Amino acid sequence: MFSTVLVANRGEIAVRVIRTLRELGVRSVAVFSDADADARHVREADTAVRIGPAPAAESYLSVERLLDAARRTGAEAVHPGYGFLAENAGFARACAEAGLVFIGPPAEAISLMGDKIRAKETVAAAGVPVVPGSSGSGLTDAQLASAAREIGMPVLLKPSAGGGGKGMRLVRDESLLADEIAAARREARASFGDDTLLVERWIDRPRHIEIQVLADGHGDVVHLGERECSLQRRHQKIIEEAPSVLLDEETRAAMGEAAVQAARSCGYVGAGTVEFIVPGNNPSSYYFMEMNTRLQVEHPVTELITGLDLVEWQLRVASGVRLPCSQADITLTGHAIEARVCAEDPARGFLPSGGTVLALHEPQGGGVRTDSGLSEGVPVGSTYDPMLSKVIAYGPDRPTALARLRAALADTVVLGVPTNAGFLRRLLAHPAVAAGELDTGLVEREADGLVPEGVPEEVYAAAALLRQAPAAPAGWVDPFSVPSGWRLGGTPAETFHHFRVPGHDPVRVGLRAGAEGTAALTFGHAGDREEAADACGPMPSPRGAGPARLVEASGRRVVVEVDGLTHTFGLAASPHGVWLGRDGDTWHVQDHDPVEASLGGAGRSGVDTLAAPMPGTVTVVKVAVGDEVAAGQSLLVVEAMKMEHVISAPHSGTVTELDVTAGATVAMDQILAVVAPKEEA
Repeated sequence: MFSTVLVANRGEIAVRVIRTLRELGVRSVAVFSDADADARHVREADTAVRIGPAPAAESYLSVERLLDAARRTGAEAVHPGYGFLAENAGFARACAEAGLVFIGPPAEAISLMGDKIRAKETVAAAGVPVVPGSSGSGLTDAQLASAAREIGMPVLLKPSAGGGGKGMRLVRDESLLADEIAAARREARASFGDDTLLVERWIDRPRHIEIQVLADGHGDVVHLGERECSLQRRHQKIIEEAPSVLLDEETRAAMGEAAVQAARSCGYVGAGTVEFIVPGNNPSSYYFMEMNTRLQVEHPVTELITGLDLVEWQLRVASGVRLPCSQADITLTGHAIEARVCAEDPARGFLPSGGTVLALHEPQGGGVRTDSGLSEGVPVGSTYDPMLSKVIAYGPDRPTALARLRAALADTVVLGVPTNAGFLRRLLAHPAVAAGELDTGLVEREADGLVPEGVPEEVYAAAALLRQAPAAPAGWVDPFSVPSGWRLGGTPAETFHHFRVPGHDPVRVGLRAGAEGTAALTFGHAGDREEAADACGPMPSPRGAGPARLVEASGRRVVVEVDGLTHTFGLAASPHGVWLGRDGDTWHVQDHDPVEASLGGAGRSGVDTLAAPMPGTVTVVKVAVGDEVAAGQSLLVVEAMKMEHVISAPHSGTVTELDVTAGATVAMDQILAVVAPKEEA
């Protein structure tokens, strides 16, 4: 076994690899960019080396800086994790030339399987069925469009050089081919440095099933069963489980053997995954999609049902050890399910989010495992992938694993950064998911129903009661100093608080002091323009709730009672409000000033203004000041966490302001442009 291994990655996978290195008594070396100087993987490694500024191209994607870090720390081997350079054949060769062991397959296998076009041709020659699609590499836009028309709509555009859903585009309308090909090329170039595309037939309501393989350098190859990865959003997996409820033993064995043959066809060594697309109504008709020549994000579910540590066996195989078991020795026991917790805001259309982790609780034990790169006080930006952690549950059967995972997600608290944890918990409770009736389009079809329409009133009640609560007293409190609305010899006054949760309309909460520490609550709309003249005037159509009472408030928790029901939230203070969390959902309840919101944005507010929906980088600017634009016309593209968001004209008119250029970094809600309506231009 190696004595020192450098982990050429960041976040939760770096923490995961470091954990196994520690268990094996191997010294770990972490690398970090300036953005990750205080990251968890840096603190948990035995040694850490700065490799450059925040941009990945100057740090985590810099082969020279990684090799220099390995040389300076005496590392004998490099574990690439996943993402970044994990499937970069050039990096694998550079490691070998530097006298380092690359903990992964040979560079030739990475190169072959990393080219989806050559990979399909190679496995097809080995007898593995493949998805019908275009043939040949380096196709022009016109050739891709021609191949798509020949295959017939709908089709799937895929980058030849990458995976993980980056750059993939489902096209159902032939008239959109040109725009979609251009967008797919941009994303592929940004993610993989290669914009080569292929086109494949789209199979409606397919299931995505992958087989984990493990191969040594002595010619032994086994498979470790399958993983069901059909629950996806925008071609990105969000829930994975093992085994799949779709496969019977005969189909499982056949797909496993096909995966083994695919691995043999490219001379594979190490842990890898062969991915198949499977018609849900005919599981025996499966097609090879691609091979991931690395450890997968979802590897923990395979570890839990096989009892194997895949990182450990990556290390052992790389050090020359032979696999200790044959295919007959591999058994699958129980059921495991994983959920990917990402920095994205379901209430704002799943846009990438960011912020500083103000409070954190991640469940462990009792059949639950959390693999995470998070720690309190660390900022989450838009520079890297949005995945923050993975929550995994194991049980003797699928219903038990599902129940444990739902409970674990409800127990997950990440305050300061909006996440999808609550959305994932609701998805797991969906009847189709509970029944195992899955397909890759299910999440997109059901997403709207899994995102709450509004903010629960008890959230605003908690914020208002906290706002009005006196500081923790150390003795007697002057009742005249407490902003409760209480008056000597008079009727208790009603105190108003204005709040806003991003993605939702502003709300006004009124509190009128009652008996025994309670307060009567009223809720109403707190619009900007409607209330600019009199911020504390009568509320339009107020609705009441109550009585309400602040039961407990500490640095991490607040308990309120509203109309006889008790509600408990995780709590963290922010400069302009509070963060509240419950059952995996979080709300940033911000102070809202109707007057300032109206007057401060004069001339730059309302539907004319286009603001950045997320922190990121402007990659494309298609217009200039004075240009006439049509409603829905694409004006700019903002990229964050390897995702593109198109900024379109809200109506026909003229661009009167344009405050950014291509390459500019923007903050969430920053003004990008103003489009004056045609009649006002």
